[in-house]
Amino acid sequence: QVQLVESGGGLVQPGGSLRLSCAASGFILEDYNIAWFRQAPGKTGKEREGVSCQSSRDGVTYYTDSVKGRFTISTDAAKNTAYLQMNSLKPEDTAVYHCAADRDRSCTELREWVDFGMDYWGKGARVTVSS
Repeated sequence: QVQLVESGGGLVQPGGSLRLSCAASGFILEDYNIAWFRQAPGKTGKEREGVSCQSSRDGVTYYTDSVKGRFTISTDAAKNTAYLQMNSLKPEDTAVYHCAADRDRSCTELREWVDFGMDYWGKGARVTVSS
């Protein structure tokens, strides 16, 4: 079965850390550009925010400004799994986080992933940052 499955979400206090995992099955994840998106409470699917991305071509990573220096994207080819390490979490990071993979869409055009779709999309992991 071809799918992406996220795990690792949960409730964490402000300043805490979480690591999200995105396990791929049915395809080779490292052949695809890998991105993390989040949908904050009250936001629609079209308002999903591209958080981070890693290019399959050269490994270059991208982060939206609000998470730079706090989040790190990585992949483990042996496990066919991507990760999003989230440190110094803030209440405004509260959202459902989805991983996505696309062979052709660029990491510099994450808006297009939301507007026009992507090859693979996970169901999401909920992250709540609250004291």
